Amino acid sequence: MFEQLKDQNKLVVGTKQSLKAIKEGNAQTLFIAKDAERHVTRSVEEEAKALQTQIVYVESMKKLGKACGIEVGAATVVILKE
Repeated sequence: MFEQLKDQNKLVVGTKQSLKAIKEGNAQTLFIAKDAERHVTRSVEEEAKALQTQIVYVESMKKLGKACGIEVGAATVVILKE
C-alpha cells in the first residue's frame, strides 16, 4: 500500500492538511513517518485514533515524501476516501 502512494489520485500531504481531512471524515488511511518529530504528528495521530482512521507507520519522512512523488520529506500523508 505504501509503495502505491504516488499512484493515488487523492492525496493530502502535510500535518495541517492531514488533520483537516481526518476531522472532516474524508481520510481513508493516514501514513506517519516514524522519524518525524512527535510534537508535529501527535495531534494528527490522536485524531485518527479517535475517529478510527487506519494508520500506517513509515520508516522515514524521506521515504514517505518519495512515495508521494515529491522531492522533500513528509511527516504525514492521507489517502482520501473515494
